[in-house]
Amino acid sequence: VQLQASGGGLVQAGGSLRLSCAASGGTFSSFDMGWFRQAPGNEREFVVGFRRSDSRTYYLESVKGRFTISRDNAKNTVYLQMNSLKPEDTAVYYCAAHTGGRITSSLRNPSAYNIWGQGTLVTVSS
Repeated sequence: VQLQASGGGLVQAGGSLRLSCAASGGTFSSFDMGWFRQAPGNEREFVVGFRRSDSRTYYLESVKGRFTISRDNAKNTVYLQMNSLKPEDTAVYYCAAHTGGRITSSLRNPSAYNIWGQGTLVTVSS
């Protein structure tokens, strides 16, 4: 399984971006998916996770109401719609997948995911 993230770029504060993460290989519909981000000098931070077994989503508190995860199983793609962007959202964004059956770790934990995309840079100017 490979993940290819895209859609990053430079946007002004208050603007929007939609990130995409296309999966190749495996059965995409069976994957739990997540988005993380890492700003310079910071650790990788959980942004949002989608648990396939009950279709629940979990968001970082600071992005609730602004970011939305969605997936299109027919296209093997997960999206992250980001609205009302703030300079503090600036980071490299990574998509991740858990492909090993029922997930037992917290979706917020990077170690729960076994496949990672290459990252896409989002820069929000003030």
